[in-house]
Amino acid sequence: MGASAQDIADATPATRDRYVDLLRVASLGTVIAGHWLMAAVSGDGIGNLLAVVPPLQVLTWALQVMPVFFFVGGFSHALSYRSLARRTDGPVYAAFLRARLRRLLRPTLVFVAVWTAVALTAQLLGGGGGRLSGAAFRLVTQPLWFIGIYLAMVALTPPLLTLHERYGWAAFGALAAAAAAVDLLRFAGGVPYAEFLNFAFVWLAVHQLGFLRATGPGRGQLRRPGALAAAGLAGAVLLVAYGPYPLSMVGMPGEKVSNMAPPTLALLAHGIWLVGAVELLRAPAAGWLARPRVWRGVVAANGVAMTAFLWHLTAMLAVYAAQLGLGFALPEPAGAAWWAQVPVRFLAAAALTCVLVAVFRRFEAPAGSTAHPGAGAGPGSGPRAALGTALCLLGVLGLSTTGLGGLLEGHSATLIALPVTAPAAIGMALGGWLLVERSGTSRRVRLRG
Repeated sequence: MGASAQDIADATPATRDRYVDLLRVASLGTVIAGHWLMAAVSGDGIGNLLAVVPPLQVLTWALQVMPVFFFVGGFSHALSYRSLARRTDGPVYAAFLRARLRRLLRPTLVFVAVWTAVALTAQLLGGGGGRLSGAAFRLVTQPLWFIGIYLAMVALTPPLLTLHERYGWAAFGALAAAAAAVDLLRFAGGVPYAEFLNFAFVWLAVHQLGFLRATGPGRGQLRRPGALAAAGLAGAVLLVAYGPYPLSMVGMPGEKVSNMAPPTLALLAHGIWLVGAVELLRAPAAGWLARPRVWRGVVAANGVAMTAFLWHLTAMLAVYAAQLGLGFALPEPAGAAWWAQVPVRFLAAAALTCVLVAVFRRFEAPAGSTAHPGAGAGPGSGPRAALGTALCLLGVLGLSTTGLGGLLEGHSATLIALPVTAPAAIGMALGGWLLVERSGTSRRVRLRG
């Protein structure tokens, strides 16, 4: 049985950077609330509130906080990899991947298994082709793109951390310059498929900022965060005002250009300003986080954050399904009645998310993890772990693209330039997970940081 939030909070060392834990929880919480708000469900299907009310797209400059989560990931990965390297004899790459992916993939694969069973049952009973149900089966897996990108960040941490240690800010600058070059090839040169390279360059640049916070000259902080925020905000404003970039920092239905899929230089500038902005709040938050009750709440939330993220759309869809099942008409999105129902829907979705977390949280807990300084794996374990991670990445991204509708009809979608079906994506994710699990010894490690 794992330690309670109270036990973990009481055992927190004085050197722990509590603000990073708060940022992790706050960023995922903001994403969840944003998804609940943007879902515009009506009898015609599931739309996007930002498309119904375009002026609200400016809110994405505050609510699109995934860059903060990836920034926090870079900080955590740098600390945990270096800690593991100090404590481990032999190769550490496979051990690092296994420890990171276990916490990430176990709850994800359980989520996929449950929803696959639901989708298959609905389609076998002839209920999977309705407008609302079909949209739900597409929508529920879309947030998995974030997990796919995060897997890539974990896999690339060791080489990019080496580049950071050698070149510092220049490594970040090279990734940012590469993102700008990709956009030039895309918009000025019309080079096909070049834009997909920015799934790597944009998000890895934000991830690199986390390395800078963890291991730079001002360890535990970024230097001149105010200047960073101002430069990022000015860059984003200029790019949107004078470039080919839309206002919204999330994808919009029917857009010719999206800042999110694939990511653009404008989204990188947005990420830079957000990182600078949250760093400015670090000192004021420190005193608040020193309060035992506040810190205990942050610890408890961190223990279930991934489970809540995976199941929050399920909770939202269940709330709308309950409305329809009870015979309540769904109001027109963005109308007065719709806005009046927002607080009620939020409370109901939050309550149901808590229930789902209580049921599935056990899969997020790293059961039985203990620290073993000699847990490094043997020769060949690194390539196997890397291949397994790549398969997991492709499988999760593929599933976020295809959704779970049309499982029995062989429905496919395009992942970059290749067609992929949901069963193939699930197979890749499972196969990759088995490769990663078999890439090391049976001993487990606990990552610090």
